[in-house]
Amino acid sequence: MDDFAEKLIHGRVHVSPKRLGNPGPDEAQKNQILLAANAAPDHGRMMPWRFIEIGQVSRDALGEVFSQCLLDRDQNATSEQLQEAREKALRGPLLLLAIADYADSTNEISKEEKLVSLGCAVQNILLSAYALGFGSGLSSGKALQSPRLRGLFNLPDHEDPICFITIGAVTKTKPGRIRPSLSAYHSIF
Repeated sequence: MDDFAEKLIHGRVHVSPKRLGNPGPDEAQKNQILLAANAAPDHGRMMPWRFIEIGQVSRDALGEVFSQCLLDRDQNATSEQLQEAREKALRGPLLLLAIADYADSTNEISKEEKLVSLGCAVQNILLSAYALGFGSGLSSGKALQSPRLRGLFNLPDHEDPICFITIGAVTKTKPGRIRPSLSAYHSIF
């Protein structure tokens, strides 16, 4: 394997969004990162995914939805917990929402294949961000299944929010994960 590819694939680690800060990608870098997504395998040339960038002016609205989703799940949530839920929307300079699009007029491409394509697009974004010197992390949570979040982003029934991607400068490091050995996930039939 090419040395650059080896370093890229095995050097990238998840960085918690709370450990990502400024500077984030500039406009040219952001476009380069997002264009990496279109190299993902795409059976049927459907592009069964899209990404929504949550701009700084929309972060408070997202934070309020996170807070309301927590309150929907836990009527006894403290004011500190509600504030922490709001603050999750403020982390990292570049925040994207990965959306799976299951619309298919031919019904020939399975939902699973569409999710694999989205996963590849996400991985390309993460690797591209890392190649440009940025940290990145994925986050999910119960709010992704909330009608409140679907409403905020006006998602039609054939789309599902899958995860958030946060990209920025690494402000605090943590030891990387221990990668499993090949035998832990590979076998021969």
